[in-house]
Amino acid sequence: MSDSGREFDGIICFGGEDWWYHNRGHYDMQMMRELSRTVPVLYVNSIGMRPPGVGQGALFVKRVSRKLKSLRRGLVSVRDGFSVFSPLAAPGRLGRLATLHVMPRQVRRAAKKLGITRPLLWVACPPAQQVLDKLNPVGLIYQRTDRFEDFLGVNPDEIRSYDVELKGRADVTLFCSTHLFGREADGCRSALLVDHGVDFEMFEAGGAEPGDVREVPHPRVGFIGGIDSHTFDPSLFLDVASALPDMQFVLVGACSLPAGWCDLKNVHLLGRRPYGEVARYMAACDVLIMPWNQSDWIAACNPVKLKEYLAVGRPVVSTWFQELDRYDGLVRVARNADEFARAVKDAIDSPGDPGPGRTRVRDQTWRAKSGQVLAELERLGLRAAGKP
Repeated sequence: MSDSGREFDGIICFGGEDWWYHNRGHYDMQMMRELSRTVPVLYVNSIGMRPPGVGQGALFVKRVSRKLKSLRRGLVSVRDGFSVFSPLAAPGRLGRLATLHVMPRQVRRAAKKLGITRPLLWVACPPAQQVLDKLNPVGLIYQRTDRFEDFLGVNPDEIRSYDVELKGRADVTLFCSTHLFGREADGCRSALLVDHGVDFEMFEAGGAEPGDVREVPHPRVGFIGGIDSHTFDPSLFLDVASALPDMQFVLVGACSLPAGWCDLKNVHLLGRRPYGEVARYMAACDVLIMPWNQSDWIAACNPVKLKEYLAVGRPVVSTWFQELDRYDGLVRVARNADEFARAVKDAIDSPGDPGPGRTRVRDQTWRAKSGQVLAELERLGLRAAGKP
């Protein structure tokens, strides 16, 4: 990191997701949206933590095709002050070497077009650690929102080494989970707990009922989010849905589970929907659920949908994870399928007052969260160019 010129004229964010294909409610995307009100932002689509393998079959083809489409978009302005860029990121050992050689040049060129010559780097994808020095940043933020080394399909030792290096170099390491913050803050050069925000007004309003759920009878039990094996517990979910045949389960989100994993007639798999529409699907349900597994990943998580669910105002049922301890009395917690099914029935029969949940998250907006980060940067001597 440069020790002089601590004024940055823009942010280059190495995102953990692809802007074009993932839910835009993620921490890094939302933070960049807000920070782009202050300085130009270049969001670099994920360079990947787990290379696609031919053995993945149809999923391999899907991932490669998706990445190629993203690459063809190049540099795109998605709103004032906020642009998205998809750099070359080739798979395999030789591909990785080529990527590390050409990527910094691509990113610098894209940033320069936006007027960013003294960047603050924001890293949400640990492999970006390999190109930091070639970008000559004035400062570095490392976003430690999950246990990246526990992500399915990554090389854990490799990701762990990037994580250690980033914590030691970053001006500040951001945590959104009290679990991770409590265990890892001492290993950081500087650490700050800033948990997820919420687009409160959008989720409180809900919106008109989507057409594809209009014919689904009530009571409706909804899950809105990625249906992935490293977070979602399909066995528990199937047991709960089977135990409640008179209730309709509406699942909205991309699914990476094997085809045919669920054939229950009271389960409706609607697929992924744009971020701007998810509040309508949440509001169309009578109960909202989080049927998480009990992995190390979940133990360290703080899912953004918790605040979104509370803002919508529907009763929430979840398996336990540590972050729920800060929401005592606002979420029904179940530790197995039987408890989960009983909690859902109770939520239908006695939904309760949505007011306390909404009050709990009302001021937890993404704008407020980005303000916390800017204040911490200024405390550390990093200031956005032109900011009084």
